[in-house]
Amino acid sequence: MTAKKPLAGWRVLVPRGGPWGHGVAADLRARGASPIVAPLINFAGTADAPALDRALQDLEDGVFDWMSVTSATTVDVLASHRVEVPDRTRIAAVGETTAAALIAAGYRVDFVPNADNSARGLLAEWTEVTAASAPQRILALRSDIAKPVLTDGLRAIGHLVDSVIAYRTVGVPVDEAIREDIGVGRVHAILVTSGSVAEQVQLQLGPIPEATLVACIGPRTAADARAAGLRVDLVATERTAESLIQSLVDVAERQES
Repeated sequence: MTAKKPLAGWRVLVPRGGPWGHGVAADLRARGASPIVAPLINFAGTADAPALDRALQDLEDGVFDWMSVTSATTVDVLASHRVEVPDRTRIAAVGETTAAALIAAGYRVDFVPNADNSARGLLAEWTEVTAASAPQRILALRSDIAKPVLTDGLRAIGHLVDSVIAYRTVGVPVDEAIREDIGVGRVHAILVTSGSVAEQVQLQLGPIPEATLVACIGPRTAADARAAGLRVDLVATERTAESLIQSLVDVAERQES
């Protein structure tokens, strides 16, 4: 019996490489799609490498009660530095995608917010977990463009937070052939996985043709995409790659019926 391929004939832009991007590409192929893996953002070293090195050494030495991880890119930084997190330090991940990246890299995850997978959502639920044991010593690793929502909120309730820039977010130029294909409508959907990706999609590929679906991984990313001037057609019901792909499948199945 032939397996159903609801996305047969679809060309889908996957804006991240690495294990996450190639895993999504494999899942798309399993549903019949032809993925185009074209990383739109990458990370570069922080401008203050000594500060990061000190923080990671303190982390390995057991100085911190908690570490917050707010992106899969931060996991890449930890892995590239071969950081070993001691058992006494608990790890909070901003959402399921980041948690999955941590686990894939060999780290454990002690806390993930149930509702809003954003820094604000992490703060709201994490506050309940840590309030009774304040003050806690917390390492907050972040990108150079991240707003200090989490750091400011944790400090406001009495925690001792070391906020350290782990990486700089940089745009990656898209291949001209891909840009041309999108411009003439030969790409059926673009996956948008973060506000930074949304900015690069709009900057490098916009305006997106009406026939090309722009699918965001969650409401926070959708809000960031709209703020960047990007049209949003689909928002995944859950903040996972599986749900994001399913949003495309749902459209394809409606078109067939």
